[in-house]
Amino acid sequence: MQELEDRIRHDGIVKAGNVLKVDAFLNHQCDVELFDHMGAEWARLFEGVEINKILTIEASGIGMACIAAQHFGGVPVVFAKKAQSINLDGEMYSTKIQSFTHGRIFDVIVSKKFLSPEDHVLIIDDFLANGCALMGLLELANEAGATVEG
Repeated sequence: MQELEDRIRHDGIVKAGNVLKVDAFLNHQCDVELFDHMGAEWARLFEGVEINKILTIEASGIGMACIAAQHFGGVPVVFAKKAQSINLDGEMYSTKIQSFTHGRIFDVIVSKKFLSPEDHVLIIDDFLANGCALMGLLELANEAGATVEG
């Protein structure tokens, strides 16, 4: 998407170690209009593909996943949590993900109530750094028996 590429060139900052910082519009301060355009583009790219859930990971992917969900008819967004809390109960799918930005390994979980073999999932996250978050989300979807459509 040209708009996103232009925004990265204009507002992205390359830090030491070839780390691209996009916090001005993507994962600290959120440009909701840009998210809306991204959601419209994903809907265009996946037109005719059954998508009934969007899967992401906390925290930075949640905003854009929610905006994108509106372009898929308001499907639910499920996000993998990086910590157990008292609000979580029941059985969980879990995996370990090495965070590029935090430099540590997280146990991430999704309730079995929210991801199932009937689901056709689109995975959306804020940025692909080293692929570990994506691989972890794929693992959770596979564990649930869900079909990953993209």
